Amino acid sequence: MTTPEATATTRSQAAGSPNRARSLGLWSLTAIVVLCGLGYLGYWLLDGRYYESTDDAYVNGDVVQITSEIPGTVIALNVDDTQPVRAGQFLLELDPADAKIAVADAEADLARAVRQVRGLFAQSKELRAQIDQREQAQRTADDDLTRRGGLLADGAISAEELSHARDAVTTTRANVAAARQQFSQTVAQIDGTTIADHPQVLTAAAAVRNAALALHRTRLNSPVSGMIAKRSVQVGQRVSAGIPLLAVVPLDDVWIDANFKEGQLEHMRTGQSVTVHTDVYGRDVIYHGHVVGIAAGSGNAFALLPAQNASGNWIKIVQRVPVRILLNPDELKAHPLRVGLSASVHVDLHDTSGPPMSSAVRNMPQPTQASAGDDPALDARIAAIISDNAGPKAHEPARLSLHPQSGADIGAPLVAARP
Repeated sequence: MTTPEATATTRSQAAGSPNRARSLGLWSLTAIVVLCGLGYLGYWLLDGRYYESTDDAYVNGDVVQITSEIPGTVIALNVDDTQPVRAGQFLLELDPADAKIAVADAEADLARAVRQVRGLFAQSKELRAQIDQREQAQRTADDDLTRRGGLLADGAISAEELSHARDAVTTTRANVAAARQQFSQTVAQIDGTTIADHPQVLTAAAAVRNAALALHRTRLNSPVSGMIAKRSVQVGQRVSAGIPLLAVVPLDDVWIDANFKEGQLEHMRTGQSVTVHTDVYGRDVIYHGHVVGIAAGSGNAFALLPAQNASGNWIKIVQRVPVRILLNPDELKAHPLRVGLSASVHVDLHDTSGPPMSSAVRNMPQPTQASAGDDPALDARIAAIISDNAGPKAHEPARLSLHPQSGADIGAPLVAARP
């Protein structure tokens, strides 16, 4: 038989059991929280503080605008949006009719200029011969005057005949002087030049190059390999010079612009390794890359309307600064990205030996586009036009003397015997 004292003891023991269980649970929870805190503290001290991450990151890349350098009407369009193209691939063509006519006109002007300069060279030879002829006439007149001057004292000739001899000498000397002036004027236009490098010919050749350049610009080719985007042109459309027609985006050379808060940049340097996840491929695809530079300022500093913090009420706002990240080209080729996609970026800050900025900011250098004016075929065409119209000995420079080969100086006084 149970006594009242035993019953009370049993009840007190039953009431104390839940209290002890509750206390034990609270102490266990506290211990778990403390251990977790210590574990996270240890993780942060040993490893976690060496990483910075952000999800304010986006894929960026070059958007190469294709514009026409001349006005014209589109007669052919060979590409469309989302189509891949290669560097040098034909994209579209403007009507070349006017440009072809301009080229034919410029080539005719070049041939005409060559023949005109060729005529100047021939004229110089004619004037040289004319000078020789008039110098000979001058010498004959001088000899006649000298002979008649000795015969006047003997009465063999009259004074009138001697006067006519003096007039003949004056006339022949004036003719020689006029011929030399004409020769000097002609030589001034061709001296030290050949037909090929004469200024008139060079001007006409430049006009041919300009017309050929306009014809070349009627065909638009892709300067880089990539994907077509932003096509706004249609066949039959009249386009103006400088208006964007479409764009080519080289997707094999994109990068990540990660916008970190300014407090996250203290230990960020170039060369630090980066892991990237993108929403388009999910968490299963991991890109690896490295930091190549930190922008010169925050996005707010380069905004169209930057904030004027010196006026009105000022509130401190933590700024974000773009950090450029290059990705592994092989991973990028296996999983291509598009410009503007969002990404999550994690930067390893263990290595802080690098500078804040690097000179290598892309995986591959920008391609060099050949100038449309560098056309060997055009040079050969111009040379052929000059050669066909220049005649023989077109490459001999003109070095013509302005001095007579013989005869008296045109400024010498007349010599005649006085009666």
